Amino acid sequence: MGFLQIPGLGTVHFHEYGTGSKPLLAFHGYGMTGRQFHVLERSIIKEYNVYGFDHFFHHESRLDNWTEKQILQGMPRAMVRQYVEEWFKLYGRQRFSVMAYSIGANIGLILVEEFPDLIDEVILMAPDGLSVFKGFYFLQHQPFGRWLFNRLTKSKWMAVALLKNLLRVGFIDKPLFDIAYSEIDTPKKRLDVYYTLNLIRTLVPDTEKVTALINQYKIKCVLIFGEDDNLFTYKSAEPFINKLENPIIHKVKLGHWLVIPALDDYLVKFEQQRSLEKGANKNQAQTQ
Repeated sequence: MGFLQIPGLGTVHFHEYGTGSKPLLAFHGYGMTGRQFHVLERSIIKEYNVYGFDHFFHHESRLDNWTEKQILQGMPRAMVRQYVEEWFKLYGRQRFSVMAYSIGANIGLILVEEFPDLIDEVILMAPDGLSVFKGFYFLQHQPFGRWLFNRLTKSKWMAVALLKNLLRVGFIDKPLFDIAYSEIDTPKKRLDVYYTLNLIRTLVPDTEKVTALINQYKIKCVLIFGEDDNLFTYKSAEPFINKLENPIIHKVKLGHWLVIPALDDYLVKFEQQRSLEKGANKNQAQTQ
């Protein structure tokens, strides 16, 4: 556990866990904390020492006296680099890997742009940022969408009514409805959603640049998708994936709520199966 003080932005809280020695900077999904990935203890976490950062309006991360006007304008993209620069001040300049889930992937992808020569591996789970998600774009960037987002936030009933109608017409499924409802059922929660999505509205990765840098620097890239995820889908990510030279792709029988023990089980079994296949191929080669 520790804090990064980023000038002009605020105090970023991070959690430290894992049993490995390689540093892994991790960025969680909405409504979670930097400890979200601890459930992957038998697969990913055993290889890394994880530094999991809390987003602003989550847990103990705090903006430094930002006004609502500043929040709605969005966080300057250049400040993403300062996460790592301040981390270097604590732990020394060194190579590291990046892991991110959902909206956290925007930060993870921008870090690839900023530090491609220092990153060993990128692990993205149900990632935002690989393509334009029309729902977020409407609320974050379109004038009417931004106005509507403000009204939904301040109203006691409009957000819930909208969610129920989206579920009724099939635009979202029940698991996604349950996730969203749990994050808007109080005035504070609605305001946190509003501020979070507006703060990160400017954090848009340059996917063309990201894919080129991953290929150029031979960064290991692992992408994990839920087969039943209706938010950030494999299909929407295909243009990004098709530009990568050697991506490792996992499609898991889960929804958007992906970072759970079932994913840990899947990754453990995947590695066990891959080890068996390598052993079989080695034995076959020796007998020829």
